[in-house]
Amino acid sequence: MPTILGQNQYGKAENRVVRITRDGATHHIKDLNVSVALSGDMDEVHYSGSNAHVLPTDTTKNTVFAFAKEHGIESAEQFGIHLARHFVTSQEPIEVARIRIEEYAWERIATSDAPSDSTGADDVKHSFVRKGQETRTTQITFDGEKWEIISGLKDLTVMNSTHSEFWGYVKDPYTTLKEAYDRILATDVSARWRYNWTSDEERMPHWEESYEQARRHMLQAFAETYSLSLQQTLYQMGSRIIESRSEIDEIRFSLPNNHHFLVDLEPFGLENDTAEGAVYLAADRPYGLIEATVLRDGVEPRIPVDLTNL
Repeated sequence: MPTILGQNQYGKAENRVVRITRDGATHHIKDLNVSVALSGDMDEVHYSGSNAHVLPTDTTKNTVFAFAKEHGIESAEQFGIHLARHFVTSQEPIEVARIRIEEYAWERIATSDAPSDSTGADDVKHSFVRKGQETRTTQITFDGEKWEIISGLKDLTVMNSTHSEFWGYVKDPYTTLKEAYDRILATDVSARWRYNWTSDEERMPHWEESYEQARRHMLQAFAETYSLSLQQTLYQMGSRIIESRSEIDEIRFSLPNNHHFLVDLEPFGLENDTAEGAVYLAADRPYGLIEATVLRDGVEPRIPVDLTNL
């Protein structure tokens, strides 16, 4: 045979699941985008078209929705663990299950002081607004024995309006950038962190608390670092998480440098950068892209360098 089959997987991608939990009149929302990928003894379906080992992708979709009802959604990680365990243990040909989940956050709408019989009264606990902040992510991989959980977030936009500099860099004949001793530092954080929980015999992290605390330490490090480079800020963000959260061994960042340039207002007889403030042009492209992994000492990196391959 002149060719052979390489790595392969199949499943149902982007199953949008919204789970409403009713605690009396108070409702709670979990909004997920779940993708399932299964791999194992699947050679024959490729070579001969035999579906004897194939669990239909439609079945994987149905399982996602049924499990949302049967098990609930305590956290994205826990839900993914339920799914991965099910696929590997219930289907002999399936050797590895990978579950990718994006979670979209909602917050309760604050109500008015209107009379209790009015729309918008303070006893309304079922109205929500979609948060316009980050998207939470997780990837659960299970091979029947070991777990790998890589969680994180994307599109978390942050800005420091001062306490950022950039100077002392290499200059060549093509360098036109002026050194900056007080600049805006802004980025859209994409981060993935790997948990050191790998076995059912180990104590499982509290996934919701871990996410909230990792996010908090990340933001605090961004705000509290007097930055001489975005690379320095990235390292401080990662270090703060590794040092503060014992369940996390590795974190990888991809940070675009969202440039803000002072606008030349001299043609209009205006001085721009003054003690009262300044006006900037927010440029969306091209942008610098800073990427790096921060590790616990002695730990081998396992998060892919190219986050698009997660």
